[in-house]
Amino acid sequence: MFAYTVRRLLMLIPVLIGMSIITFAVVHLIPGDPAQTIAGEKATPQRVEEIRKELGLDQPLYKQYLDYVKGLLQGDLGKSLITKRPISEEIGPFLAATAELVLTSMLIAVFFGVNLGIISAWRQNSWFDYTSMVIALIGISIPVFWLGLMEQWLFAQTLDWLPSNGRMDPRIQMVPITHFYVIDTLIYGDTEVLWDVVKHLILPAVALATVPMAIIARITRSSMLEVMRSDYIRTARAKGLSEFWVVYKHTLKNAAIPVLTVIGLQLGLLLGGAVLTETIFSWPGIGRYLYTAISERDYTVVQSGILVVATMFVLINLLVDLIYAWIDPRIQYGRK
Repeated sequence: MFAYTVRRLLMLIPVLIGMSIITFAVVHLIPGDPAQTIAGEKATPQRVEEIRKELGLDQPLYKQYLDYVKGLLQGDLGKSLITKRPISEEIGPFLAATAELVLTSMLIAVFFGVNLGIISAWRQNSWFDYTSMVIALIGISIPVFWLGLMEQWLFAQTLDWLPSNGRMDPRIQMVPITHFYVIDTLIYGDTEVLWDVVKHLILPAVALATVPMAIIARITRSSMLEVMRSDYIRTARAKGLSEFWVVYKHTLKNAAIPVLTVIGLQLGLLLGGAVLTETIFSWPGIGRYLYTAISERDYTVVQSGILVVATMFVLINLLVDLIYAWIDPRIQYGRK
């Protein structure tokens, strides 16, 4: 296991190098001159050229890339061309906001998706099986932006149960500690602010959880049905074990590998793909942060932000591979 972990970590090096090259090249192919954007439309050509030299944009691309990589190795993601602030300091709150939203969404998706899949396989061809699979199909088909707008119309405007945007009431004054607002309110011990944060989190989390929940439910059902036909499951039933114990102890554990794979992939995709949900609910996450940077031609923010999200995606997949061996002892990494 240790040898496999070391090999996978070493394999991350060429992957990260490749991602840095791709993001650097693609970002610099975006039309528009960042120096002109910073200087403004009425700036003189001399002023634009001065800004280009200050930013190093007059250097060859390979020289700009080497300087960028050198900064990364020193833990420097560069500075925003617009705000002039270090990206490593600026990106933290946005990344925390997205992580809080995505983790909440995945908790909802995993809890309901796995249990729907288990019960559907357990009661195959029953009314519950057909109903849950139809719901899962609808969940995959519904566009997230449409579902978000419907949630706002019903629960925020019509019923006035939940807030429709933001992370908390703007009238609340709270100094963030971790920038995970749920954790921060627990640290402060303020239950009223905690409830306000949770209310703001419900609608975007449910909207974002819909597609992963549907996918997890369908994969869980298929994997459970395959394992239920195995000889050792029939043996467990013949030994007189209760059906609940057979399903949740023996069947689920052996059916967990494909389900875990889907959960890991969906978690990584949501980290970088929540921009629609964040836009609809005015959620200050990494998606909106990168969208704003692209609109303003802030090249350093775009390339560094994409690299951070891609790195997290790769690390999540590594973590999923390591969990495989813990769930299934038949997997022996590092052995021939």
